[in-house]
Amino acid sequence: MKGKGDRSMPNWLRLMLAEAIGTMFLVFPGVGAAMRPHATLLDIALANGIGLGIGISVTLAVSGGALNPAVTVGLWALGKLKVGTAALYIVAELLGAVVAALLLHLLFPGMGVVAGTPAPGKGVGPLDAAAIECILTFFLMTAVLMTAVDASAPRIAGLGVGLVVVFDVLAAGPLTGAAMNPARAFGPELVSGTWAAAWAYWVGPIAGALIASLVYRYFFQTPPATALQPPAPPAGGARAGRRGGRAGGKR
Repeated sequence: MKGKGDRSMPNWLRLMLAEAIGTMFLVFPGVGAAMRPHATLLDIALANGIGLGIGISVTLAVSGGALNPAVTVGLWALGKLKVGTAALYIVAELLGAVVAALLLHLLFPGMGVVAGTPAPGKGVGPLDAAAIECILTFFLMTAVLMTAVDASAPRIAGLGVGLVVVFDVLAAGPLTGAAMNPARAFGPELVSGTWAAAWAYWVGPIAGALIASLVYRYFFQTPPATALQPPAPPAGGARAGRRGGRAGGKR
Protein backbone atom coordinates (compact mmCIF):
# COMPACT_ATOMS: atom_id res chain seq x y z
CA MET A 1 0.00 0.00 0.00
CA LYS A 2 1.16 3.49 -0.73
CA GLY A 3 1.58 5.96 2.11
CA LYS A 4 -0.86 8.79 2.52
CA GLY A 5 1.61 11.32 1.14
CA ASP A 6 2.56 9.28 -1.95
CA ARG A 7 1.45 10.57 -5.34
CA SER A 8 1.23 8.47 -8.48
CA MET A 9 1.04 11.58 -10.73
CA PRO A 10 4.40 13.17 -11.64
CA ASN A 11 4.79 16.60 -10.08
CA TRP A 12 5.31 18.35 -13.43
CA LEU A 13 2.02 16.93 -14.71
CA ARG A 14 0.25 17.94 -11.52
CA LEU A 15 1.50 21.52 -11.93
CA MET A 16 0.47 21.64 -15.58
CA LEU A 17 -2.98 20.26 -14.83
CA ALA A 18 -3.51 22.88 -12.11
CA GLU A 19 -2.47 25.71 -14.43
CA ALA A 20 -4.63 24.43 -17.28
CA ILE A 21 -7.74 24.00 -15.13
CA GLY A 22 -7.15 27.29 -13.36
CA THR A 23 -6.93 29.10 -16.70
CA MET A 24 -10.23 27.52 -17.72
CA PHE A 25 -11.79 29.16 -14.66
CA LEU A 26 -10.97 32.49 -16.33
CA VAL A 27 -11.55 31.79 -20.01
CA PHE A 28 -14.80 29.81 -19.85
CA PRO A 29 -16.86 32.44 -17.95
CA GLY A 30 -14.97 35.39 -19.43
CA VAL A 31 -15.53 34.40 -23.04
CA GLY A 32 -18.94 32.89 -22.29
CA ALA A 33 -20.25 36.14 -20.80
CA ALA A 34 -19.09 38.13 -23.84
CA MET A 35 -20.90 35.67 -26.13
CA ARG A 36 -24.28 36.46 -24.58
CA PRO A 37 -26.34 38.71 -26.90
CA HIS A 38 -27.31 41.26 -24.26
CA ALA A 39 -24.26 41.10 -21.99
CA THR A 40 -23.24 44.40 -20.42
CA LEU A 41 -19.69 45.54 -19.75
CA LEU A 42 -20.28 44.95 -16.04
CA ASP A 43 -21.42 41.36 -16.75
CA ILE A 44 -18.22 40.68 -18.66
CA ALA A 45 -16.01 42.38 -16.07
CA LEU A 46 -17.52 40.38 -13.21
CA ALA A 47 -17.32 37.09 -15.13
CA ASN A 48 -13.61 37.61 -15.85
CA GLY A 49 -12.74 38.91 -12.39
CA ILE A 50 -14.69 36.34 -10.39
CA GLY A 51 -13.52 33.51 -12.63
CA LEU A 52 -9.86 34.46 -12.26
CA GLY A 53 -10.18 35.07 -8.53
CA ILE A 54 -11.65 31.63 -7.95
CA GLY A 55 -9.14 30.01 -10.32
CA ILE A 56 -6.23 31.49 -8.38
CA SER A 57 -7.73 30.47 -5.04
CA VAL A 58 -8.28 26.91 -6.27
CA THR A 59 -4.75 26.42 -7.64
CA LEU A 60 -2.70 28.61 -5.28
CA ALA A 61 -1.60 25.73 -3.06
CA VAL A 62 -0.71 23.49 -6.01
CA SER A 63 1.01 25.61 -8.66
CA GLY A 64 0.89 29.12 -7.22
CA GLY A 65 -2.01 30.11 -9.49
CA ALA A 66 -0.16 32.00 -12.24
CA LEU A 67 -2.81 31.20 -14.91
CA ASN A 68 -1.31 33.75 -17.29
CA PRO A 69 1.81 33.52 -19.49
CA ALA A 70 2.63 37.17 -18.76
CA VAL A 71 2.45 36.58 -15.00
CA THR A 72 4.51 33.42 -15.47
CA VAL A 73 7.22 35.38 -17.28
CA GLY A 74 7.19 38.01 -14.54
CA LEU A 75 7.58 35.35 -11.84
CA TRP A 76 10.43 33.77 -13.81
CA ALA A 77 12.16 37.17 -14.09
CA LEU A 78 11.99 37.48 -10.29
CA GLY A 79 13.49 34.03 -9.82
CA LYS A 80 10.24 32.61 -8.44
CA LEU A 81 10.04 30.01 -11.22
CA LYS A 82 12.75 28.07 -13.02
CA VAL A 83 12.80 28.41 -16.78
CA GLY A 84 11.67 24.81 -17.34
CA THR A 85 8.76 25.16 -14.95
CA ALA A 86 7.79 28.49 -16.51
CA ALA A 87 7.74 26.88 -19.96
CA LEU A 88 5.47 24.08 -18.70
CA TYR A 89 3.16 26.65 -17.12
CA ILE A 90 2.84 28.62 -20.35
CA VAL A 91 2.04 25.51 -22.38
CA ALA A 92 -0.56 24.44 -19.81
CA GLU A 93 -2.14 27.91 -19.68
CA LEU A 94 -2.48 28.04 -23.45
CA LEU A 95 -3.95 24.53 -23.57
CA GLY A 96 -6.44 25.36 -20.82
CA ALA A 97 -7.55 28.47 -22.69
CA VAL A 98 -8.01 26.55 -25.94
CA VAL A 99 -10.01 23.79 -24.23
CA ALA A 100 -12.29 26.35 -22.54
CA ALA A 101 -12.91 28.20 -25.81
CA LEU A 102 -13.49 24.93 -27.66
CA LEU A 103 -16.04 23.82 -25.05
CA LEU A 104 -17.93 27.08 -25.52
CA HIS A 105 -17.84 26.64 -29.30
CA LEU A 106 -19.25 23.10 -29.00
CA LEU A 107 -21.87 23.95 -26.37
CA PHE A 108 -23.11 27.15 -28.01
CA PRO A 109 -22.37 26.79 -31.74
CA GLY A 110 -24.75 29.53 -32.79
CA MET A 111 -23.37 32.24 -30.50
CA GLY A 112 -19.82 32.62 -31.81
CA VAL A 113 -16.64 32.50 -29.73
CA VAL A 114 -15.44 35.46 -31.76
CA ALA A 115 -17.58 37.69 -29.55
CA GLY A 116 -15.31 36.85 -26.64
CA THR A 117 -12.08 37.29 -28.58
CA PRO A 118 -10.13 40.41 -27.57
CA ALA A 119 -9.57 42.88 -30.40
CA PRO A 120 -8.75 46.59 -30.66
CA GLY A 121 -11.82 48.81 -30.58
CA LYS A 122 -12.74 51.43 -33.13
CA GLY A 123 -9.93 53.93 -33.57
CA VAL A 124 -7.47 51.86 -31.52
CA GLY A 125 -4.40 50.74 -33.47
CA PRO A 126 -2.23 47.72 -32.65
CA LEU A 127 0.45 49.85 -30.95
CA ASP A 128 -2.21 51.60 -28.89
CA ALA A 129 -3.68 48.23 -27.95
CA ALA A 130 -0.27 46.94 -26.87
CA ALA A 131 0.33 50.04 -24.74
CA ILE A 132 -3.09 49.78 -23.09
CA GLU A 133 -2.61 46.08 -22.40
CA CYS A 134 0.81 46.88 -20.92
CA ILE A 135 -0.71 49.37 -18.46
CA LEU A 136 -3.58 47.06 -17.51
CA THR A 137 -1.23 44.14 -16.93
CA PHE A 138 1.06 46.33 -14.84
CA PHE A 139 -1.84 46.79 -12.41
CA LEU A 140 -2.67 43.09 -12.55
CA MET A 141 0.91 41.92 -11.95
CA THR A 142 1.37 44.40 -9.11
CA ALA A 143 -1.71 42.95 -7.43
CA VAL A 144 -0.37 39.41 -7.91
CA LEU A 145 2.96 40.31 -6.34
CA MET A 146 1.65 42.40 -3.47
CA THR A 147 -1.31 40.22 -2.46
CA ALA A 148 -0.19 36.68 -3.30
CA VAL A 149 3.60 36.49 -3.69
CA ASP A 150 5.26 38.89 -1.24
CA ALA A 151 6.32 37.48 2.13
CA SER A 152 4.15 40.07 3.87
CA ALA A 153 1.19 39.74 1.50
CA PRO A 154 -2.28 39.70 3.05
CA ARG A 155 -3.69 36.21 2.68
CA ILE A 156 -6.66 37.01 0.48
CA ALA A 157 -5.92 34.42 -2.22
CA GLY A 158 -7.31 35.55 -5.58
CA LEU A 159 -9.64 38.29 -4.33
CA GLY A 160 -7.33 41.25 -4.95
CA VAL A 161 -6.26 40.02 -8.37
CA GLY A 162 -9.84 39.32 -9.42
CA LEU A 163 -10.95 42.81 -8.41
CA VAL A 164 -8.15 44.35 -10.49
CA VAL A 165 -9.44 42.43 -13.50
CA VAL A 166 -12.94 43.80 -12.86
CA PHE A 167 -11.83 47.43 -12.86
CA ASP A 168 -9.43 46.90 -15.78
CA VAL A 169 -12.24 45.47 -17.92
CA LEU A 170 -14.57 48.29 -16.90
CA ALA A 171 -11.90 50.87 -17.76
CA ALA A 172 -10.57 49.48 -21.02
CA GLY A 173 -12.80 46.63 -22.19
CA PRO A 174 -14.22 48.69 -25.09
CA LEU A 175 -10.70 49.71 -26.14
CA THR A 176 -8.87 46.37 -26.33
CA GLY A 177 -11.07 43.75 -24.71
CA ALA A 178 -8.81 44.03 -21.63
CA ALA A 179 -7.25 40.59 -21.94
CA MET A 180 -4.16 41.23 -19.76
CA ASN A 181 -3.29 37.64 -20.52
CA PRO A 182 -1.93 36.09 -23.73
CA ALA A 183 -3.77 32.84 -22.98
CA ARG A 184 -7.09 34.68 -22.54
CA ALA A 185 -6.60 36.04 -26.05
CA PHE A 186 -5.03 32.94 -27.65
CA GLY A 187 -7.76 30.42 -26.77
CA PRO A 188 -10.68 32.18 -28.46
CA GLU A 189 -8.41 33.46 -31.26
CA LEU A 190 -7.47 29.91 -32.21
CA VAL A 191 -10.99 28.51 -31.97
CA SER A 192 -12.63 31.42 -33.81
CA GLY A 193 -9.81 31.93 -36.33
CA THR A 194 -9.73 35.65 -35.51
CA TRP A 195 -6.25 37.15 -35.08
CA ALA A 196 -6.78 40.92 -34.89
CA ALA A 197 -3.49 42.45 -33.69
CA ALA A 198 -2.69 39.16 -31.98
CA TRP A 199 0.90 40.19 -31.24
CA ALA A 200 -0.32 43.11 -29.11
CA TYR A 201 -1.88 40.65 -26.67
CA TRP A 202 1.50 39.03 -26.12
CA VAL A 203 3.85 42.01 -26.20
CA GLY A 204 1.69 44.35 -24.11
CA PRO A 205 0.91 42.00 -21.21
CA ILE A 206 4.43 40.57 -21.00
CA ALA A 207 5.95 44.06 -21.01
CA GLY A 208 3.53 45.19 -18.30
CA ALA A 209 4.28 42.16 -16.15
CA LEU A 210 8.05 42.67 -16.48
CA ILE A 211 7.81 46.36 -15.58
CA ALA A 212 5.70 45.52 -12.54
CA SER A 213 8.23 42.86 -11.51
CA LEU A 214 11.09 45.36 -11.72
CA VAL A 215 9.18 47.95 -9.69
CA TYR A 216 8.35 45.31 -7.09
CA ARG A 217 11.92 44.03 -6.86
CA TYR A 218 13.53 47.43 -6.35
CA PHE A 219 10.88 49.24 -4.31
CA PHE A 220 8.45 46.91 -2.58
CA GLN A 221 9.83 43.40 -2.14
CA THR A 222 9.90 42.34 1.51
CA PRO A 223 13.17 40.58 2.43
CA PRO A 224 12.41 37.21 4.08
CA ALA A 225 14.17 38.29 7.28
CA THR A 226 11.87 41.30 7.69
CA ALA A 227 8.61 39.63 6.71
CA LEU A 228 5.73 40.13 9.09
CA GLN A 229 5.76 37.59 11.91
CA PRO A 230 2.94 36.60 14.29
CA PRO A 231 2.87 39.01 17.27
CA ALA A 232 4.73 37.95 20.40
CA PRO A 233 2.63 37.18 23.50
CA PRO A 234 2.03 40.19 25.75
CA ALA A 235 4.67 40.81 28.40
CA GLY A 236 2.11 40.55 31.18
CA GLY A 237 0.99 37.17 29.93
CA ALA A 238 4.58 35.95 29.80
CA ARG A 239 5.18 37.07 33.39
CA ALA A 240 1.95 35.46 34.50
CA GLY A 241 3.05 32.25 32.82
CA ARG A 242 6.37 32.32 34.61
CA ARG A 243 4.66 32.95 37.99
CA GLY A 244 2.25 30.14 37.29
CA GLY A 245 5.17 27.85 36.46
CA ARG A 246 6.93 28.66 39.73
CA ALA A 247 3.74 28.23 41.72
CA GLY A 248 3.06 24.93 40.06
CA GLY A 249 6.57 23.77 40.85
CA LYS A 250 6.23 24.28 44.63
CA ARG A 251 5.40 21.34 46.77
